[in-house]
Amino acid sequence: MPEPVEYDAIAIGTGTAMNIVDGLLHHNPDMKVAVIDKDEPGGICLTRGCIPSKILIHSADVLRIVEDARRFGIDVEIRKVDYERVMRRMRSLIDPEIEMIRRGLSQHPNIDYYQEVAEFVAPYTLKVGDKLIKSNLILLCSGSKPYIPPIEGLEEVGYHTNKTVFHLFERPDSLAIIGGGYIAAEFGHFFSAMGTKVTIIGRNPQFLPQEEPEVSKLAKRELGRFVDIYTNHEVVKAKKTPDGKKELIAINRETDEEVTFVADEILMAAGRAPNTDILHPERAGIETDEQGWIKVNEYLEASQPGVWVCGDANGKYLFKHVANYESKVIFYNIMGHKVKMSYHAVPHAVFTYPEVASVGMREAEAVEKLGKDRVLIGFHRYEDTAKGEAMGVRDYFVKVIVDAESGVIVGAHIIGPHASILIQEIVTLMYSRDPTYMAISTGMHIHPALSEVVERAFWHLMPVDHYHHMLHHLGLE
Repeated sequence: MPEPVEYDAIAIGTGTAMNIVDGLLHHNPDMKVAVIDKDEPGGICLTRGCIPSKILIHSADVLRIVEDARRFGIDVEIRKVDYERVMRRMRSLIDPEIEMIRRGLSQHPNIDYYQEVAEFVAPYTLKVGDKLIKSNLILLCSGSKPYIPPIEGLEEVGYHTNKTVFHLFERPDSLAIIGGGYIAAEFGHFFSAMGTKVTIIGRNPQFLPQEEPEVSKLAKRELGRFVDIYTNHEVVKAKKTPDGKKELIAINRETDEEVTFVADEILMAAGRAPNTDILHPERAGIETDEQGWIKVNEYLEASQPGVWVCGDANGKYLFKHVANYESKVIFYNIMGHKVKMSYHAVPHAVFTYPEVASVGMREAEAVEKLGKDRVLIGFHRYEDTAKGEAMGVRDYFVKVIVDAESGVIVGAHIIGPHASILIQEIVTLMYSRDPTYMAISTGMHIHPALSEVVERAFWHLMPVDHYHHMLHHLGLE
């Protein structure tokens, strides 16, 4: 093996890692940095995640709105859904961005860009292609990969993941999605709007298992108008049918009944897995947990000093906005400012139909941590505001969770149009010096804007038991 090439910093990943690299180079323009990515540059979010999926989903949202137009006195007809054109539009927006990042990395005078697989061979030392490189400052922002459950015959039958589905230019007539979480909900919305018969098969008893039960129930009901959703079913076998279709055999985990699903294509959406089987951090003395995610301390430093981890690689919250926030913390810590990472108010959204957004604690967690008597829940339906009534929506709602003693907001959950926008008012307040609900409750909200539904949720705080009695009365529990 040749002698390692020494760098001032090594970054694995070209997504969030570049936030830190840009900051380091701005601070010290003479640094020499190695940037490594085995995939297309730009990170998962740009190349096969958040951004391309939301471009596609916007087309699905528009279609559903147009379909609903007759309710509002607008007589329109959808003559054709040009699936290939929708896909080509997405690629026309994504591919130039990828190429721009590729050129920027390749032409930067202080960056050596390696489009190779990287693996540790010793502490602070990596093998990249046929080269060895070394640095005392390493950024592990290596992302994650699709989790593929051990299903008999699956590899022979073939399937799509988020890595291949964005290049699927011929619309399948039918699609079976394995998994009942965010990815399944979003792609289920998109493909069903495009005209594909979609079946979602999730092993968890609850659709969208990371959401509040009442949110998940309503999401399943509403998306279920367009998609067949099966929960508590575990796919155990896959095989091809004589006519070339793909058959999945699942077991109902409650009754042990065997259920068969047949589709043209399969999309795997069963979660994410770490990339550490490729990276081999154990050779560098970098500790991982039992699943393979890289362990970090409260400053986001790995067990080896000078090795920093952000994004999916640490397995904490697999969202791009979390990775971006973590990258700020890491940069400050590299610069010598001791900053701890806080996950007290991590927001997320599910861009399905209807949209779902959440931040902070769920009700069960709040009750466990604070005690039932200290938890107050606020609730308001979209339809009970002037704007919600104008939109003609039913049953969509805002749920907020407050510490009764301090007035501090500990969680919020929204299902309905623009949920990801509405929740930001709450998220921002949870990061302020006064994270109580008073600013929202006493502040002035535009009337008749949809944001009033958030304001009024805080006007109607109630004990936990009262809240569930009300939910039962409304038929939402």
